[in-house]
Amino acid sequence: MSHLTSERKATIFTTYGGKITNTGSIEGQVAMLTERINHISNHLKVNKKDFSSQRGLMMMVGKRKRLLTYLSKHDLTGYRALIEKLGLRK
Repeated sequence: MSHLTSERKATIFTTYGGKITNTGSIEGQVAMLTERINHISNHLKVNKKDFSSQRGLMMMVGKRKRLLTYLSKHDLTGYRALIEKLGLRK
């Protein structure tokens, strides 16, 4: 059960992926994962003993890290623009 509505997913993919139908773009996938990671992080602040959600969070963080590594190797300017937009690195 996802907390994201189809309208929210569409706005994420149009903002970062270019088009609504461009769901395979690395930028769109990273933005979607970031949205889910933020939601689960807020959930875990309240529910500290929810270990299954904690494991899912760690898996999502790892997937986002792998996608960002791929993007940095293939498109460094796009990588820098994306982390600036999402506010990932301080």
